This record gives sequence, C-alpha cells and structure tokens, in this order.
Amino acid sequence: MSSSSASELTPDLAARFARLALGHVTRPYPYKLDHVMAGDEDVLPPRVLHPIFHGSFDWHSCVHGYWLLARLLRRFPDMAPAAEIRALFDASLTAEKAAGELAYLARPASRGFERPYGWAWLLMLGAELERHEGAAWGANLAPLARGFAERFKAFLPVATYPIRTGAHGNTAFALALASEYAAQVGDHELARLIATTATGWYLADADAPAWEPSGDDFLSATLVEAQCLRAVLPSADFRLWFARFLPDAAQRRPATLFTPPTVSDRTDGKIAHLDGLCLSRAWCWRGVAASLDPADPVRAVALATAEEHLAAGLAHVAGDYMGEHWLATFALLALEAG
Repeated sequence: MSSSSASELTPDLAARFARLALGHVTRPYPYKLDHVMAGDEDVLPPRVLHPIFHGSFDWHSCVHGYWLLARLLRRFPDMAPAAEIRALFDASLTAEKAAGELAYLARPASRGFERPYGWAWLLMLGAELERHEGAAWGANLAPLARGFAERFKAFLPVATYPIRTGAHGNTAFALALASEYAAQVGDHELARLIATTATGWYLADADAPAWEPSGDDFLSATLVEAQCLRAVLPSADFRLWFARFLPDAAQRRPATLFTPPTVSDRTDGKIAHLDGLCLSRAWCWRGVAASLDPADPVRAVALATAEEHLAAGLAHVAGDYMGEHWLATFALLALEAG
C-alpha cells in the first residue's frame, strides 16, 4: 500500500486503513486463541468467549483494530467508511458485550491472559473512546478498561524485571501505551506506578548494544525503551538519558537500528512481524526526534531513519492476511508520532 506522502496521514489513506480494519475485526476465522481451558465446558468458539473481540486473527489484534477505527473516525469523521464504523461500534461496543469480555477476564485461568500487550491496547482503546463525545461507546467499555488498569496495578509491583523481547511480551511498549490511558482518564495511581516502574527498569540503561532484529520482532526492544521513558520523564531529563543510551546515534550506530529489516516471506505470520518492526521503529524515531533539541544532530538522523522505515513498512500494510490484520495499526502510530 502506497500513499501520496510517505509521512502524512491523508484522508484517503485513513479511509484505506479503515477499510482494512473493517475487513478483519469481524472476520471470525482464522483465529488464534490465548485460552486456558479448565474443563470441557471451556471448549467454546471465539465469538462466545469474546463477545466483542473475536475477529482479526487474535484478541489483541482485534482490540487495536477497533482502536484504529476509533482514532480514524475521530480524526476524519466525514470519511467514506464513517457510517459503517459507527454502525459497527453501536452493535459491538455495548455494555452487555463489554460485560461478557470482563467475565472472561475474571476467570481464574485468565490471570495471564494477553499480558501485557493486550492489556495495553485495551487501555489505548478505552482512552480513545473516552474522546468521542456524545457516544456511549466509551462509557460502555469503561468497566473493562478499569479491569485491565487494575491488572497493571496488581502486576507491576511483583514484576521484578522488565521483559525486553521484540514481540508481545515487551514491557516498555505496554507501559508507554498504558500511560496514555492513565493520563486520559486521570488515573493518577496508575500513572505514578508506571513512572516508578519504568524509571526503575530502564533509567540506568546506557550504551545500548541493540541486538536486533530477532526473526519475529515487530518492536524494537531498544527504541521502545525511549518511547516508554519519553512518556514519564521531563523533556530535559529524557534528553540526558537518551544521550547516554545511544551515544553514537548521530553516526547511525548501532547500524542495525538505522537499517530496515529484510522480510523474506510475508505469508509467514512470524516473519511478517518484521514489516511491523519497520513501522514501530518509525514511530519510535519520530517520537525521539520530537523530544530532542532542534540543534541536536541526532534529530535529523532520527527523522531520516523514520522516513526510510515508514516507507518500507507502508508498502506492505495490505497484501497477505498475516500482516493485513494488524499492520495498519502500527502505520497509524508512526504517521501520528511526533
């Protein structure tokens, strides 16, 4: 998928992203469950287990597919798919269906369900729906969002170590997203816990070796730390930290952070993650650039690197379902960053 500008979210591109999401958020199969069965009674189809989020190949992709639709609808309320999105939300984002999702979360076997990636995206969706004035969607989903916020509050104090993977387990990515929810709804307890946890885990990191990418990364384990600390540190403190964290960034080192990955097979769901790595790096580099001093030579390097990664990722947002069911979300993050 190409666009008229590699760095701008245009109404046309927004409509195309929305069409992609509308094509998968209610598509029932294929579907990959994150489901612990405690007995035969738990052998149920996704649409029964998850009254809202039973499309898009898996629960978390469905959640952030809804986030993408909500975000685009708010930004482009008159785009061609707007009426279809509103009808979907009216039918799906009901109090009854949200209660069904919350009941699944309350199962003893669901303690680790979608932790932390799905947790964070549900909070992002909750935050976005809160911004839609005059609609009941945010209020309907709010109890579910609070349920996941409480999960973060219970989990972070016992999470001794961060998870530095380039995939769903990454804790820096989850904290960065959850911080947006905490700010939007005024959950000061969660905001303080995120800030304390993030600085405890990452503030001492320096001279990052950037051992990436791994074969199924869609996040930069290195750069998402920067996004996380951007969310919790004052700008001056972040700049000092980043200068220690990647001291040779102006010279484009470590080189791997400045080079889009090779994607050999986009029909393989794990290898296709690497297209997402392009987009998430673009999101990170744009965010970093926005936080640096305009005179900092790293800023121009960061912006140029973001553009290169964004162009590489946007070219493959549509095509095979292994990428198509989720990549537009990361494209939107990147296009809005900074």
